[in-house]
Amino acid sequence: MGDKWSMLVIGALAASDARCSDLDTTIPASSRRMLTVTLKRLQRSGLVDRTAYAEVPPRVEYSLTGLGASLLSAIDPLAAWSAEHRTEIRRHQDAFTSSG
Repeated sequence: MGDKWSMLVIGALAASDARCSDLDTTIPASSRRMLTVTLKRLQRSGLVDRTAYAEVPPRVEYSLTGLGASLLSAIDPLAAWSAEHRTEIRRHQDAFTSSG
């Protein structure tokens, strides 16, 4: 649950239920495979629900469970901290890369 992709998916699903293609657009840096693996891991952990609709073409939506929604209270402060220190972190990363 502490990996980058899980946090991004949970954050994206906080706004509303979404199809995999919606998440793919919301989180463009992820590959489809990474997104699928992450969704399955979150579903297995009880943080995300997967609902398949018997339609043509088939439609599948993902949503946060109550447990997943409760994780938002822990993620929000981390996201705020990251946004506040983004420039400083980037500066350290660039300096590290330049020195190596």
